[in-house]
Amino acid sequence: MIGRLLRRLVRCVAVVGGLTGVMLSVAAAQAPSKTLRWGNNGEVSTMDPHGAFSTANASLLGNIYETLVRHDRNLKFEPALATSWKIIAPDHWRFFIRSGVRFHNGATLTGQDVVASLRRASLPDSPYLSVTHMIKSVELVDDMTVDVMLRGPYPVLLNDLAGVSILNERWMEENNALTPSDPAKGRVTYTNMRTNGTGPFRLVSRQIDAETVLERFPDWWDRPVDKIDRVVFRPIVNDSTRVAGLLSGQLDLISPTPLPDIDRIRKEPSLRLMEAQDLRVVFLVFNVAPDHIPDGESKNPLTDRRVRQALTMAIDVGSITSRIMRNLTQPIHTLIAPEVQGYDASLATPRAAFDPDGARRLLTEAGYPVGFNLGMDCPVDRFVNAERVCQAIMSMWAKIGVKVSFTSMRYPVYMTKFLGGKSDTYLLGWANTPQIDAFSLLNNALHTKVGRSGTWNGGRYSNPDLDALTEQAAVEMDPARRQDLLTQAFRLERADFATVPLYREPMILAARRGVEVPASADGRMRLWLARMD
Repeated sequence: MIGRLLRRLVRCVAVVGGLTGVMLSVAAAQAPSKTLRWGNNGEVSTMDPHGAFSTANASLLGNIYETLVRHDRNLKFEPALATSWKIIAPDHWRFFIRSGVRFHNGATLTGQDVVASLRRASLPDSPYLSVTHMIKSVELVDDMTVDVMLRGPYPVLLNDLAGVSILNERWMEENNALTPSDPAKGRVTYTNMRTNGTGPFRLVSRQIDAETVLERFPDWWDRPVDKIDRVVFRPIVNDSTRVAGLLSGQLDLISPTPLPDIDRIRKEPSLRLMEAQDLRVVFLVFNVAPDHIPDGESKNPLTDRRVRQALTMAIDVGSITSRIMRNLTQPIHTLIAPEVQGYDASLATPRAAFDPDGARRLLTEAGYPVGFNLGMDCPVDRFVNAERVCQAIMSMWAKIGVKVSFTSMRYPVYMTKFLGGKSDTYLLGWANTPQIDAFSLLNNALHTKVGRSGTWNGGRYSNPDLDALTEQAAVEMDPARRQDLLTQAFRLERADFATVPLYREPMILAARRGVEVPASADGRMRLWLARMD
């Protein structure tokens, strides 16, 4: 009797359990997936993480690929694909690789993948040479231990490696991709459109200039804040279209937020703003190469320091930040933000006061009493309000007799032109990421273009003393001495008027209520830290 009762009880429990399981399965199937639709002001130039040294690219690709170390939401270093590291000697670092990490194609991460990736990013023609120039060799100690040998003592290796993605060696070999894609030089490989990282999201589909779709990688070694299932990235260059997509509910997030629409969005109950100050300093670059002749001229006026000073004095940066940037940023007189290692407050004063009359006198002294012709190039899809800023500067220069030919273009074409040394003047924004160290700007954008330095020096500025100071800072391990070297280098550039610092770019993300994405000062979108209702 008792046996029969027990058997009936077991059958009842089994039925109830089965029904519960079915109900849970149905509920799970009916649970809405979380899709983040992100409208950005520009397209990613390549899906190869070593294919372009670009914050805009890294903002998306940093969710697909990972690095040995990474920055947290407060821009502090934390372990990523390396669990720990130690300095064997000033020019010899050892990294211990995280076990149990899988690539999106199912392969397991090993030290050999790290070796192959760092070697790839360090090739002489790699677009990522600006952050791998000090790597002499990379050697495998054992399956999960890697040694990085440097060309000398180097205090910011971790800063550099926070930006160098790790790929799967066999996948690269199978697809003839051991050399990075480089669209800026016309080199397109398998990795230009396809990915295989270890990050929280994997690539599902890509239609250039239309949309790129990512999905959550269920085997990610780390734990996201929220389980966002899909990310739909849409490049929308037109500001009004981007805002309209957010207001109509077709987008959940836009970056950046057009400044004229901020007040409107702030008043909309269904939307929210996430604000920060970007590390990126936007500045104007002069092409000072003697063999570069602006159209309509017989020689290059920009080789004369007095001309560069006059052009600097003719720019009313305060008016640009108040009217065009709507007081969401302030004029800056240094090329790096205060948060960047190497900043010196003693250089924060204006390098030349706004003085159009004084600028005209300087031009006359330099032999240009009626001005000259000059071209100005500007991107339409990279920096906030860039076209309006360029047009404002063009108008200010016209008042001192300089006749400017203004050209705007999409960023990939723009980058090819100025990096090729073909722009007279152009806008550049530099955040010093991933290093967050002043050496990044000095070595890449101001050092003479030679070997592994000056890869972003489209203005062909060259000062041997600045070069020497930069090279000394590269190997100086004493923080106080290194700071002095960096300050001296910036003083030289400041005295030469090689550039015109303008402002820190405001970073304002707009999203629907219920969406929270950290507005990081380095411009990265860390979507594993995002939340969605």
